[in-house]
Amino acid sequence: MSSATHTEKVNKAPLLTHLIELRRRLLYCFAFFALMFAVSYFFAEQIYHVLQQPLLQIFGPNSGRRMIYTGLHEAFFTYLKLAFFSATFCTLPIALIQVWKFIAPGMYQNEQKALSPLFIATPILFVLGSALAFYVVMPLAWEFFISFESLGQSDGINVELEAKMSEYLALVIRLILAFGLCFELPVFLLVLAKAGVIDAQMLKEYRRHAIVVVFFIAALITPPDLISQIALGVPILLLYELSIILIQRTQSDKEQMLRKQMDQSV
Repeated sequence: MSSATHTEKVNKAPLLTHLIELRRRLLYCFAFFALMFAVSYFFAEQIYHVLQQPLLQIFGPNSGRRMIYTGLHEAFFTYLKLAFFSATFCTLPIALIQVWKFIAPGMYQNEQKALSPLFIATPILFVLGSALAFYVVMPLAWEFFISFESLGQSDGINVELEAKMSEYLALVIRLILAFGLCFELPVFLLVLAKAGVIDAQMLKEYRRHAIVVVFFIAALITPPDLISQIALGVPILLLYELSIILIQRTQSDKEQMLRKQMDQSV
């Protein structure tokens, strides 16, 4: 056997091992997603009841209000969508853990130490953003929208909300995803900073532009009310400022390490 052939086989072996490991981790994530999808669909009615709580608190438990669906298949597909969303929400931390376990062995120890907080912060920030949307924004936004009802009029027709199942779920998912993903801003900016694309000074210089962009995006992805836009825009700007502080600290630590290395080499 020639040395070239032997070298080619040696190079292919680690690649094949990595592909097998990647497939195993993907199958694990898919199996966990399938399990959570089945469980979520089995409890879809109870999960939907939980998502109704911000609206139910405004109406009151004895209001006699109802939700409707206008197509024979609408409730079925609504529960399927809810199960998919719930399974994705539960699978995200597991998927991040599998990604970390796959890429961590190929990293240096200092790289692992730098990136591990980002992987830990990703699901935590997403849950914080989702909780803000569910417990703070939704009650305020729903109360604002319901204020347009006209009930008890003797000289006119009552205007009363009868929410559709699919539309309500779509709005809830939209808000949860919007707030959850926007709360990932510090992670995104820190990754760009570690890649050398941005630095703290650049973020400071473009702070005014960031304010405009943040509130423009908030106006696009939230319902058309000022409450939701402010509730999303203000925390994102605070996270933007937090990102500047973290990047500055990271840069100062990096500079100190370089100085130590230079001193040791001298």
